[in-house]
Amino acid sequence: MQYTRLANSSLEISKLCLGTMTYGEQNTQADAFQQLDYALERGINFIDTAEMYPVPPKTETQGKTEEFIGNWLEKSGKREKIILATKVSGPSRINHIRENMALDHRNIHQAVDDSLRRLKTDYIDLYQVHWPQRNTNMFGQLNYPDQEEKSAVSLIETLEALNDIVKMGKVRYIGVSNETPWGLMSYLRLADKHDLPKVVSIQNPYNLLNRTYEIGLSEISHYEGIQLLAYSPMAFGILSGKYLNGAKPHGARCSLFERFQRYFTPQGIKATEAYVNLAKEFGIDPAQMALAFVNQRPFVGSNIIGATTMDQLKSNIDSLEITLSDELLARINEIATVYSNPCP
Repeated sequence: MQYTRLANSSLEISKLCLGTMTYGEQNTQADAFQQLDYALERGINFIDTAEMYPVPPKTETQGKTEEFIGNWLEKSGKREKIILATKVSGPSRINHIRENMALDHRNIHQAVDDSLRRLKTDYIDLYQVHWPQRNTNMFGQLNYPDQEEKSAVSLIETLEALNDIVKMGKVRYIGVSNETPWGLMSYLRLADKHDLPKVVSIQNPYNLLNRTYEIGLSEISHYEGIQLLAYSPMAFGILSGKYLNGAKPHGARCSLFERFQRYFTPQGIKATEAYVNLAKEFGIDPAQMALAFVNQRPFVGSNIIGATTMDQLKSNIDSLEITLSDELLARINEIATVYSNPCP
Protein backbone atom coordinates (compact mmCIF):
# COMPACT_ATOMS: atom_id res chain seq x y z
CA MET A 1 0.00 0.00 0.00
CA GLN A 2 1.13 3.53 -0.74
CA TYR A 3 0.51 6.38 1.69
CA THR A 4 0.20 10.13 1.27
CA ARG A 5 0.43 12.91 3.84
CA LEU A 6 -2.28 15.53 3.38
CA ALA A 7 -0.74 19.00 3.36
CA ASN A 8 -1.23 21.13 6.48
CA SER A 9 -2.08 18.04 8.52
CA SER A 10 -0.57 15.00 10.20
CA LEU A 11 -2.93 12.67 8.33
CA GLU A 12 -1.05 9.99 6.42
CA ILE A 13 -3.71 8.30 4.33
CA SER A 14 -3.61 5.18 2.17
CA LYS A 15 -3.66 5.68 -1.59
CA LEU A 16 -6.92 3.73 -1.63
CA CYS A 17 -9.77 4.73 0.66
CA LEU A 18 -12.65 2.40 1.52
CA GLY A 19 -15.93 4.03 0.55
CA THR A 20 -18.94 2.81 2.51
CA MET A 21 -22.09 4.32 1.04
CA THR A 22 -23.57 0.88 0.26
CA TYR A 23 -23.52 -0.20 3.92
CA GLY A 24 -27.09 -0.45 5.14
CA GLU A 25 -28.62 -0.72 1.66
CA GLN A 26 -26.78 -3.14 -0.64
CA ASN A 27 -24.45 -4.42 2.08
CA THR A 28 -25.42 -5.90 5.45
CA GLN A 29 -23.52 -5.26 8.67
CA ALA A 30 -21.81 -8.64 8.27
CA ASP A 31 -20.70 -7.60 4.77
CA ALA A 32 -19.41 -4.31 6.13
CA PHE A 33 -17.40 -6.00 8.89
CA GLN A 34 -15.82 -8.38 6.36
CA GLN A 35 -14.90 -5.52 4.02
CA LEU A 36 -13.44 -3.41 6.81
CA ASP A 37 -11.36 -6.29 8.16
CA TYR A 38 -10.02 -7.15 4.70
CA ALA A 39 -9.27 -3.53 3.78
CA LEU A 40 -7.14 -3.13 6.90
CA GLU A 41 -5.32 -6.38 6.15
CA ARG A 42 -4.41 -4.97 2.73
CA GLY A 43 -3.05 -1.75 4.24
CA ILE A 44 -6.02 0.58 3.79
CA ASN A 45 -6.20 2.90 6.79
CA PHE A 46 -8.62 5.50 5.40
CA ILE A 47 -12.41 5.00 5.76
CA ASP A 48 -14.90 7.46 4.28
CA THR A 49 -18.58 7.79 5.16
CA ALA A 50 -21.28 10.45 5.60
CA GLU A 51 -24.27 11.21 7.78
CA MET A 52 -26.48 10.96 4.68
CA TYR A 53 -25.47 7.37 3.83
CA PRO A 54 -26.47 4.83 2.69
CA VAL A 55 -27.50 5.74 -0.85
CA PRO A 56 -29.98 6.23 -2.24
CA PRO A 57 -30.88 8.40 0.76
CA LYS A 58 -34.02 7.33 2.63
CA THR A 59 -35.55 8.30 5.95
CA GLU A 60 -35.65 4.70 7.16
CA THR A 61 -31.98 3.96 6.45
CA GLN A 62 -30.27 7.31 7.09
CA GLY A 63 -27.32 6.92 9.45
CA LYS A 64 -27.05 3.13 9.15
CA THR A 65 -23.70 3.35 7.40
CA GLU A 66 -22.14 5.23 10.28
CA GLU A 67 -23.81 2.84 12.73
CA PHE A 68 -22.28 -0.19 11.00
CA ILE A 69 -18.83 1.41 11.14
CA GLY A 70 -19.35 2.35 14.78
CA ASN A 71 -20.35 -1.21 15.64
CA TRP A 72 -17.24 -2.49 13.86
CA LEU A 73 -15.03 -0.03 15.73
CA GLU A 74 -16.55 -1.14 19.03
CA LYS A 75 -16.12 -4.83 18.24
CA SER A 76 -12.66 -4.66 16.67
CA GLY A 77 -11.08 -2.06 18.94
CA LYS A 78 -9.22 -0.67 15.93
CA ARG A 79 -10.17 3.00 16.16
CA GLU A 80 -6.55 4.13 16.43
CA LYS A 81 -5.56 2.11 13.35
CA ILE A 82 -7.78 4.05 10.96
CA ILE A 83 -8.25 7.57 9.71
CA LEU A 84 -11.99 8.16 9.82
CA ALA A 85 -13.73 10.66 7.57
CA THR A 86 -17.38 11.63 7.47
CA LYS A 87 -19.47 14.51 6.14
CA VAL A 88 -22.15 16.99 7.13
CA SER A 89 -24.99 17.34 4.60
CA GLY A 90 -25.84 20.67 3.06
CA PRO A 91 -29.26 22.05 2.15
CA SER A 92 -31.11 20.17 -0.57
CA ARG A 93 -34.26 18.24 -1.33
CA ILE A 94 -33.03 15.74 1.28
CA ASN A 95 -34.81 17.09 4.35
CA HIS A 96 -35.19 13.97 6.51
CA ILE A 97 -31.89 14.37 8.37
CA ARG A 98 -32.71 17.65 10.10
CA GLU A 99 -35.55 20.13 9.81
CA ASN A 100 -33.14 22.81 8.65
CA MET A 101 -30.17 21.60 6.63
CA ALA A 102 -28.26 24.88 6.59
CA LEU A 103 -24.51 24.76 7.13
CA ASP A 104 -24.72 27.03 10.14
CA HIS A 105 -23.54 26.78 13.74
CA ARG A 106 -26.55 24.87 15.10
CA ASN A 107 -26.74 22.31 12.31
CA ILE A 108 -23.02 21.59 12.15
CA HIS A 109 -22.86 21.08 15.93
CA GLN A 110 -25.87 18.76 15.86
CA ALA A 111 -24.57 16.87 12.84
CA VAL A 112 -21.14 16.17 14.31
CA ASP A 113 -22.61 15.06 17.64
CA ASP A 114 -24.99 12.68 15.86
CA SER A 115 -22.15 11.26 13.76
CA LEU A 116 -19.92 10.77 16.81
CA ARG A 117 -22.72 8.89 18.54
CA ARG A 118 -23.38 6.60 15.58
CA LEU A 119 -19.68 6.02 14.96
CA LYS A 120 -19.08 5.29 18.66
CA THR A 121 -16.00 7.47 18.80
CA ASP A 122 -15.12 10.75 20.46
CA TYR A 123 -13.33 12.31 17.48
CA ILE A 124 -13.40 12.40 13.68
CA ASP A 125 -10.13 12.70 11.80
CA LEU A 126 -11.51 14.47 8.72
CA TYR A 127 -14.88 16.24 8.75
CA GLN A 128 -16.11 17.33 5.33
CA VAL A 129 -18.83 19.63 4.05
CA HIS A 130 -20.68 17.22 1.74
CA TRP A 131 -21.84 19.90 -0.69
CA PRO A 132 -22.05 23.71 -0.64
CA GLN A 133 -24.70 25.82 1.04
CA ARG A 134 -25.04 27.94 -2.08
CA ASN A 135 -26.67 26.95 -5.37
CA THR A 136 -23.88 26.10 -7.80
CA ASN A 137 -22.64 23.49 -10.26
CA MET A 138 -22.53 20.11 -8.51
CA PHE A 139 -23.70 16.51 -8.90
CA GLY A 140 -23.44 16.68 -12.68
CA GLN A 141 -25.34 19.95 -13.09
CA LEU A 142 -24.13 21.83 -16.17
CA ASN A 143 -23.83 25.60 -16.56
CA TYR A 144 -23.69 28.14 -13.76
CA PRO A 145 -27.23 28.72 -12.40
CA ASP A 146 -28.89 32.13 -12.37
CA GLN A 147 -28.54 33.55 -8.87
CA GLU A 148 -31.40 35.64 -7.52
CA GLU A 149 -29.86 36.23 -4.12
CA LYS A 150 -26.84 35.27 -2.04
CA SER A 151 -26.89 32.25 0.23
CA ALA A 152 -28.43 32.82 3.65
CA VAL A 153 -25.38 31.25 5.31
CA SER A 154 -21.97 32.59 4.34
CA LEU A 155 -18.78 30.58 4.00
CA ILE A 156 -17.28 32.40 6.95
CA GLU A 157 -20.19 31.32 9.17
CA THR A 158 -19.71 27.70 8.10
CA LEU A 159 -15.97 27.93 8.65
CA GLU A 160 -16.41 29.47 12.10
CA ALA A 161 -18.77 26.63 13.09
CA LEU A 162 -16.20 24.10 11.88
CA ASN A 163 -13.57 25.95 13.89
CA ASP A 164 -15.70 25.48 17.01
CA ILE A 165 -15.81 21.69 16.69
CA VAL A 166 -12.09 21.54 15.95
CA LYS A 167 -11.34 23.55 19.10
CA MET A 168 -13.62 21.24 21.09
CA GLY A 169 -11.57 18.23 19.96
CA LYS A 170 -14.47 16.60 18.12
CA VAL A 171 -12.75 17.02 14.76
CA ARG A 172 -9.07 17.04 13.86
CA TYR A 173 -9.14 18.46 10.32
CA ILE A 174 -11.72 19.77 7.86
CA GLY A 175 -12.34 19.20 4.17
CA VAL A 176 -14.84 20.05 1.46
CA SER A 177 -16.68 17.98 -1.13
CA ASN A 178 -18.42 18.72 -4.43
CA GLU A 179 -16.78 22.14 -4.41
CA THR A 180 -15.82 24.54 -7.17
CA PRO A 181 -12.54 26.44 -7.66
CA TRP A 182 -14.17 29.61 -6.31
CA GLY A 183 -15.48 27.80 -3.25
CA LEU A 184 -12.20 26.11 -2.42
CA MET A 185 -10.11 29.26 -2.84
CA SER A 186 -12.64 31.22 -0.76
CA TYR A 187 -12.29 28.73 2.11
CA LEU A 188 -8.50 29.02 1.93
CA ARG A 189 -8.57 32.82 1.78
CA LEU A 190 -10.96 33.11 4.73
CA ALA A 191 -8.89 30.70 6.80
CA ASP A 192 -5.75 32.79 6.24
CA LYS A 193 -7.53 36.10 6.86
CA HIS A 194 -9.33 35.09 10.06
CA ASP A 195 -6.92 32.49 11.48
CA LEU A 196 -9.41 29.66 11.06
CA PRO A 197 -8.81 25.97 10.20
CA LYS A 198 -7.49 25.37 6.71
CA VAL A 199 -9.22 22.91 4.42
CA VAL A 200 -6.83 19.97 3.92
CA SER A 201 -8.65 18.02 1.19
CA ILE A 202 -11.37 18.14 -1.43
CA GLN A 203 -13.59 15.17 -2.31
CA ASN A 204 -14.97 15.48 -5.83
CA PRO A 205 -15.89 13.04 -8.61
CA TYR A 206 -13.03 12.05 -10.89
CA ASN A 207 -12.90 9.29 -13.48
CA LEU A 208 -12.33 8.64 -17.18
CA LEU A 209 -15.82 9.96 -18.01
CA ASN A 210 -15.51 13.04 -15.82
CA ARG A 211 -12.13 14.78 -15.73
CA THR A 212 -13.55 18.23 -15.03
CA TYR A 213 -11.36 18.44 -11.90
CA GLU A 214 -8.45 19.05 -14.24
CA ILE A 215 -9.96 22.26 -15.63
CA GLY A 216 -9.56 24.50 -12.57
CA LEU A 217 -9.22 22.55 -9.36
CA SER A 218 -6.07 20.62 -10.29
CA GLU A 219 -4.17 23.91 -10.47
CA ILE A 220 -5.24 24.66 -6.90
CA SER A 221 -4.01 21.22 -5.91
CA HIS A 222 -0.65 22.04 -7.46
CA TYR A 223 -0.15 25.49 -5.95
CA GLU A 224 -2.00 25.15 -2.64
CA GLY A 225 -1.25 21.49 -1.86
CA ILE A 226 -4.92 20.54 -1.47
CA GLN A 227 -5.17 16.96 -2.69
CA LEU A 228 -8.16 15.30 -4.27
CA LEU A 229 -10.02 12.46 -2.60
CA ALA A 230 -11.47 11.06 -5.81
CA TYR A 231 -14.93 9.56 -5.60
CA SER A 232 -16.76 7.53 -8.27
CA PRO A 233 -13.44 6.47 -9.88
CA MET A 234 -15.33 3.80 -11.85
CA ALA A 235 -18.35 6.02 -12.57
CA PHE A 236 -20.81 3.90 -10.55
CA GLY A 237 -19.22 0.77 -12.04
CA ILE A 238 -20.01 1.80 -15.61
CA LEU A 239 -16.31 1.76 -16.59
CA SER A 240 -16.14 -1.96 -15.82
CA GLY A 241 -18.20 -2.43 -18.97
CA LYS A 242 -20.84 -4.48 -17.19
CA TYR A 243 -23.72 -2.22 -18.27
CA LEU A 244 -22.81 -2.10 -21.98
CA ASN A 245 -25.33 -3.19 -24.59
CA GLY A 246 -28.20 -2.46 -22.21
CA ALA A 247 -27.12 -5.07 -19.67
CA LYS A 248 -28.54 -4.84 -16.15
CA PRO A 249 -26.51 -7.16 -13.91
CA HIS A 250 -28.48 -8.60 -11.01
CA GLY A 251 -27.92 -6.71 -7.78
CA ALA A 252 -25.75 -3.98 -9.34
CA ARG A 253 -26.38 -0.43 -8.17
CA CYS A 254 -27.52 0.99 -11.50
CA SER A 255 -29.78 -2.03 -12.04
CA LEU A 256 -31.42 -1.58 -8.66
CA PHE A 257 -31.72 2.20 -8.63
CA GLU A 258 -32.63 3.96 -11.85
CA ARG A 259 -31.90 7.35 -10.28
CA PHE A 260 -28.19 6.82 -11.02
CA GLN A 261 -28.19 8.03 -14.62
CA ARG A 262 -25.25 10.44 -14.51
CA TYR A 263 -22.92 8.22 -16.55
CA PHE A 264 -25.45 6.88 -19.06
CA THR A 265 -25.41 9.76 -21.53
CA PRO A 266 -25.09 8.77 -25.22
CA GLN A 267 -21.55 10.15 -25.35
CA GLY A 268 -20.73 8.52 -22.02
CA ILE A 269 -21.77 5.11 -23.34
CA LYS A 270 -19.64 5.57 -26.48
CA ALA A 271 -16.66 6.67 -24.38
CA THR A 272 -17.12 3.69 -22.07
CA GLU A 273 -17.09 1.32 -25.05
CA ALA A 274 -13.86 2.92 -26.25
CA TYR A 275 -12.16 2.63 -22.86
CA VAL A 276 -13.29 -0.96 -22.34
CA ASN A 277 -12.00 -1.96 -25.78
CA LEU A 278 -8.71 -0.17 -25.09
CA ALA A 279 -8.24 -2.03 -21.81
CA LYS A 280 -8.89 -5.35 -23.53
CA GLU A 281 -6.41 -4.46 -26.27
CA PHE A 282 -3.72 -3.98 -23.62
CA GLY A 283 -4.78 -7.08 -21.69
CA ILE A 284 -5.99 -5.18 -18.62
CA ASP A 285 -9.26 -5.55 -16.75
CA PRO A 286 -11.32 -2.44 -17.68
CA ALA A 287 -12.26 -1.72 -14.07
CA GLN A 288 -8.65 -1.95 -12.95
CA MET A 289 -7.52 0.31 -15.80
CA ALA A 290 -10.06 2.93 -14.72
CA LEU A 291 -8.83 2.75 -11.12
CA ALA A 292 -5.15 2.69 -12.07
CA PHE A 293 -5.66 5.87 -14.13
CA VAL A 294 -6.96 7.68 -11.05
CA ASN A 295 -4.27 6.17 -8.81
CA GLN A 296 -1.52 7.63 -11.02
CA ARG A 297 -2.78 11.21 -11.16
CA PRO A 298 -0.40 13.54 -9.27
CA PHE A 299 -3.15 15.56 -7.58
CA VAL A 300 -4.97 12.50 -6.15
CA GLY A 301 -4.29 11.95 -2.47
CA SER A 302 -6.58 8.94 -2.20
CA ASN A 303 -8.85 7.02 -4.54
CA ILE A 304 -12.18 6.14 -2.90
CA ILE A 305 -13.16 2.62 -3.90
CA GLY A 306 -16.46 0.93 -3.10
CA ALA A 307 -17.67 -2.61 -3.56
CA THR A 308 -20.71 -4.74 -2.87
CA THR A 309 -18.85 -8.07 -3.05
CA MET A 310 -15.51 -9.26 -1.70
CA ASP A 311 -14.35 -10.21 -5.19
CA GLN A 312 -14.94 -6.62 -6.33
CA LEU A 313 -13.08 -5.26 -3.32
CA LYS A 314 -10.07 -7.52 -3.90
CA SER A 315 -9.93 -6.58 -7.58
CA ASN A 316 -10.21 -2.88 -6.75
CA ILE A 317 -7.33 -3.04 -4.28
CA ASP A 318 -5.24 -5.03 -6.75
CA SER A 319 -5.43 -2.03 -9.12
CA LEU A 320 -2.52 -0.57 -7.15
CA GLU A 321 -0.29 -3.23 -8.67
CA ILE A 322 -0.97 -1.89 -12.18
CA THR A 323 1.06 0.93 -13.73
CA LEU A 324 -0.32 2.32 -16.97
CA SER A 325 2.38 2.82 -19.61
CA ASP A 326 2.99 6.13 -21.37
CA GLU A 327 1.62 4.53 -24.54
CA LEU A 328 -1.61 3.50 -22.83
CA LEU A 329 -1.99 6.90 -21.17
CA ALA A 330 -1.56 8.56 -24.57
CA ARG A 331 -4.28 6.33 -26.01
CA ILE A 332 -6.56 7.22 -23.06
CA ASN A 333 -6.02 10.90 -23.80
CA GLU A 334 -6.88 10.33 -27.46
CA ILE A 335 -10.27 8.95 -26.38
CA ALA A 336 -10.66 11.82 -23.93
CA THR A 337 -10.17 14.27 -26.79
CA VAL A 338 -12.89 12.65 -28.88
CA TYR A 339 -15.26 12.30 -25.90
CA SER A 340 -14.36 15.29 -23.73
CA ASN A 341 -15.91 14.96 -20.27
CA PRO A 342 -19.12 13.31 -21.51
CA CYS A 343 -20.48 12.88 -17.98
CA PRO A 344 -19.51 15.91 -15.86
